[in-house]
Amino acid sequence: MGRTKSALSILLLCAACTAYDRPDNLEPVAQGDAYQAQWREPDVSRNDASFLRSADINARKCRPLGAEGGKGSTVAASALTGERLTRNDLIDVRIGDDETFNGDYVISRDGTLKLPFLSPIRAQGRSTAQIEADIARQLVSKDFYVDPPRISVRAADFASVTVGVSGAVFEPRAVEIGGVSGDRLDTRRQEALGASTEARNLSAALRAAGGVRPDADISAVQVRRGGTVYRLDMRGVFEGQNAVDIMLLTGDEVTVPSRQCFQDHLMRPSPISPPGVSLYLSNLTQPAANNAASAIGQTVREVPYGARYMQAVIDANCVGGPRSTSADRSAVLFTRNPVTGVSAVIERDIEDLLRRADRDDYDPYLLPGDALACYDSTITNIAEIARVIGVVGVVAALQ
Repeated sequence: MGRTKSALSILLLCAACTAYDRPDNLEPVAQGDAYQAQWREPDVSRNDASFLRSADINARKCRPLGAEGGKGSTVAASALTGERLTRNDLIDVRIGDDETFNGDYVISRDGTLKLPFLSPIRAQGRSTAQIEADIARQLVSKDFYVDPPRISVRAADFASVTVGVSGAVFEPRAVEIGGVSGDRLDTRRQEALGASTEARNLSAALRAAGGVRPDADISAVQVRRGGTVYRLDMRGVFEGQNAVDIMLLTGDEVTVPSRQCFQDHLMRPSPISPPGVSLYLSNLTQPAANNAASAIGQTVREVPYGARYMQAVIDANCVGGPRSTSADRSAVLFTRNPVTGVSAVIERDIEDLLRRADRDDYDPYLLPGDALACYDSTITNIAEIARVIGVVGVVAALQ
């Protein structure tokens, strides 16, 4: 009887060990002044779905649209519109029945088209119609023809391009876009004339750089080409419009300004958003010894961009099961402010958040690279303590 009371006393004492202080953060998470207001602690005095404040808290910090030089245009400048050629593009040139000039040509590294007996013709950033006009002028001026002949210049295959992408994107870097791997090569399309491509578009470059961040000012996306800076308003992308999705050329530089605030309306799939969120998961529910035994087949899951903390918690099998043993679980989100690079740790009582009417106010959006860990309920923790005490007792008895 004495041993039973002693063991029970130890269990009750150890039960207190299962409660821990909330994680500390350098970011002002508790005040709602961190990267997203949804990180802050739930207000226990309020549980009112009609009073959702996170979006307003986030919006208060926003700089005006176009604060770094004015908003862009919803119509791209004429110098950026249409299909433009760049170096290494393959083009087909036909000048009547003249075998001297007819053939396939690759635009050289210096951005020019070099035809036999003609001076190099500037091709970088220009349309096929402009190149046809230059060829006609040279053929007449160099006395190959008295009158301009019929000329056809058509793109046969577009090369990949390398552009720099910086600013409010998740992975600022130089990206290569527009290339086609060997296993995806369509020989019939290569042999056809009049090729076209979407793979060299501005949206493809932004997506290749990880997608725009929630703090991005997409009303003033900058494209620097040949010493000139163009500003483009890409907000139409989120409204089913994409009039300014221009074709990029090798050497272009793309910069996405930041509004210095979290914009909830950008947290949804779009042609310029991240393709998804790779979420690192850990759920070692007792008595499981690994993630596979806890019904998590892999430690990294892909969730749609715009998914929230509670969706990930359910995906990690942290919700459900017997209420008596599973209802008191918690989960911790490990994240990072993409602007400052400072990490933040947010812990939530799952059952409390699940039952709150204002849950959306404290349900953070997931960002690329986030990680989630689930903790067992108090009942499960005590059961584990009892198991350990039992093992220790058996070992002591054997000795």
